[in-house]
Amino acid sequence: MSGDFILKKDRLIAAAVDIICDMGLSGLTTKNLAMKENMPETALYQFYADMNELLADVVEYYAKFDKSIQKTVLAKEGTYLELIRNYVEAYSTYYDNYYAISTFMLHYEELLHNVYTRDRIAEIILDRRGFVAKLFQGALDAGELIDTFTASELADSMTSIVMLFTLNRRLIYHKESYKTELCRYIDKWLMTISKN
Repeated sequence: MSGDFILKKDRLIAAAVDIICDMGLSGLTTKNLAMKENMPETALYQFYADMNELLADVVEYYAKFDKSIQKTVLAKEGTYLELIRNYVEAYSTYYDNYYAISTFMLHYEELLHNVYTRDRIAEIILDRRGFVAKLFQGALDAGELIDTFTASELADSMTSIVMLFTLNRRLIYHKESYKTELCRYIDKWLMTISKN
């Protein structure tokens, strides 16, 4: 029974991600979730007391692979710029294979105003930013980058590029994959701040 319960919760989380991608956070209602999962609305309460509890699990799901990606990137050999590129490539591969989860970042502001998700989403954002800032600091210390910007400014710039890129993909049809286009864009940007 508990295995079925966990599987159903996972399905509800995945369905919630799809709803958020298609309709935004305001579309995540018990009615929409029940319709998507073809179940009575009242049955949802076996798994979640309310939508805020589900949304908290969706936030956890969003960051599910963060530590694994960070460990994988740090385990690789190469320059800091190559590690940064590997980091972007890892996330863009994930987002390419699960586009709906990538759009979650477009809802940061709303999630920061929700008392059930505020602390955790802030922690996720700051953890990702901190990891990237450490990579940029390593690149600056190793002389791989011009020192016009601080590591934190570079991390913020890269995060902004990824968020804007994700937003643009919602607005404009793209023939190439998320990964191909984002990595090409990041490569160009890194070349502009690289010493080589």
